Amino acid sequence: MTEQHPSRMGHPPDFVTEPSTAPIYQTTAFDVPDLKVLADIYSGNVTGHVYTRDSNPNHAALSDSIAAMEGAEAGCVFSSGMGAIAAVSMHLAGSGDHIIVAKSLYGITLKLIGRLHQKFGVHVSYVDAGDSESIKAALQSSTKMCLVETISNPLLEVTDIRMVADTLGDVPLVVDSTFTTPELIRPIEHGATIVVHSASKYLNGHGDVMLGVAAGTIRRMKSVRSTASAFGQNGNPFESWLTQRGLKTLPLRMKQICNTTTRLAEFLQGHAGTRHVFHPSLPEHGTHRLATELYPNGTGGIISFCLAADGKEGVSKFMQAAENIPFSPTLADPRTTLSHPATTSHAFMSRQDRASIGITDELVRLSVGLESFEVLRDELGEALSKI
Repeated sequence: MTEQHPSRMGHPPDFVTEPSTAPIYQTTAFDVPDLKVLADIYSGNVTGHVYTRDSNPNHAALSDSIAAMEGAEAGCVFSSGMGAIAAVSMHLAGSGDHIIVAKSLYGITLKLIGRLHQKFGVHVSYVDAGDSESIKAALQSSTKMCLVETISNPLLEVTDIRMVADTLGDVPLVVDSTFTTPELIRPIEHGATIVVHSASKYLNGHGDVMLGVAAGTIRRMKSVRSTASAFGQNGNPFESWLTQRGLKTLPLRMKQICNTTTRLAEFLQGHAGTRHVFHPSLPEHGTHRLATELYPNGTGGIISFCLAADGKEGVSKFMQAAENIPFSPTLADPRTTLSHPATTSHAFMSRQDRASIGITDELVRLSVGLESFEVLRDELGEALSKI
């Protein structure tokens, strides 16, 4: 028996069949035969990988899939959705530059923008993303970026991406499409420059990944990837593999979730236990007409609503009463979950600042999962009746 060299231990013997599912390349680095091959990899003359912080086959597979789904030239993978937004923002803007940001955004995104201003000297204007005059008035010669969400978190205001892009002109538009996914809208087709996702949410869809992705032109993604590598924002191979697996069921999951969510929004609106329900499918919602134009297949799986019971105490009673719907500060799991923006995503803001953007202590965010409408209706109805 030939003795195996220690450097080859653990490597499978060569075989001629291909695996039906792509393998996980769980490795820190890749062996390079000589300096010529190394130079060819770095120059892009050959396909290869050197160090997983820079690239990995699982990163590449997921990046290519996201780019294809979004109608983009290329993609990039990050350690989280916030990692994606941070890397894209640092690619586009630096000290002394100016950016425009929708004032209704995920709270931690607003926190990140505040840090860019405080620590890096990036100037920021906060605007109503639905008001072209507000955006136009904010534009400066030093404006390098505008950041919006397809549907805002947590008040579910639909953004007219084409209107924003046309108003900005040549200023790059970054769109966070976490709530909607390419199954419901492809922002680049509406004028976005770069689209980002927290892949931890619907793209993976199983509540077991922390990952972010972005898609855009080859030139921009190359620069964003370099920024992510320098700041250690890269995703890891296993979570890239898990997300790639999740993409296979995304169309079926989004169809089910959107259908259930629309029916639940109508149910909650008619219940005496709620004071106000936020969902674009409801005719009373401020962006309902725009939602029907942009989202014929549904507007995602999030509903926010204000309880008729006052304050945090009422919210606590409701969450305790909803025994089979857990409190969890995330969204897009297979199971339905509840969250409380005032004490999670927007907790860093003062109560007055939260109220100015419509986030009160009575506001609850519901992330609809894969359970049936009837099961969720009965659970929510019983919980609301107890408060």
